[in-house]
Amino acid sequence: MIVFLKAAILGVVEGLTEFIPVSSTGHLIVASQALGWSSPTFEIFIQLGAILALTWAYRERLLRLLTESATPGPARRFLVRVFIAFLPAAVVGLLAHHWIEEHLFRASTVAASLVVGGVLILLLDGPQRRGGLGAAEDVSLGQAIWVGLGQVLSLIPGVSRAGATIVTGLVVGLSREAATEFSFFLAMPTLYAACLFALWKGRHEIDTTAAMALAVGFAAAFVSALGVIRAFLRFVQTHTLRPFGWYRIAAGIAVTLWLVLAG
Repeated sequence: MIVFLKAAILGVVEGLTEFIPVSSTGHLIVASQALGWSSPTFEIFIQLGAILALTWAYRERLLRLLTESATPGPARRFLVRVFIAFLPAAVVGLLAHHWIEEHLFRASTVAASLVVGGVLILLLDGPQRRGGLGAAEDVSLGQAIWVGLGQVLSLIPGVSRAGATIVTGLVVGLSREAATEFSFFLAMPTLYAACLFALWKGRHEIDTTAAMALAVGFAAAFVSALGVIRAFLRFVQTHTLRPFGWYRIAAGIAVTLWLVLAG
């Protein structure tokens, strides 16, 4: 029963943090250590619940894009650009995932990444920012490539996939809303690929108890993410990302103090 409670807590943490620029992986690593229950396979796989929530929230738009992409036009170009943006992190992640899990999946890495990412958000986004490309589907090939390269940084725990892609989008000329929506669309191939890879890699470790824990974490992530997606999109329409920058800095300092006191 305790295992399922921990799985539910981690699922909620994943759902609340996956699509905002605070690093879901970083929060999961810290929460797992605090709960005394760590499983990289579980932590990656429960992202499937969050990404299914995003797919459900965007189901009508996705269906329209897929239908319209049957013929050459804006929909097909947009989907191709999402795929191109997906490739850099997919290739680097596939080649380096063992090294990353072995050397970087630790709370100290998360603490440093949270603080550095928070400072960058404060420096790069502020109330003075105006304009930018207004629609995610109008992202150029060059902008898509840069956002894809930015996503590579999110392989470092604590950086945040959402944070890296949204901030890179802002730097290359997207509005906050367009950068956020492009980040959402890019999350779909990225997280589906990561989840399926994690499930295949850890297939021999999954017994009945582990499968039930995965199911609990999946459901908790789905429900909590569903509530965050629309709320965050509404938030960026009228607010900067600076509150998340301050949160990251505070969270990074808190994790550092926790490590010092625990060590």
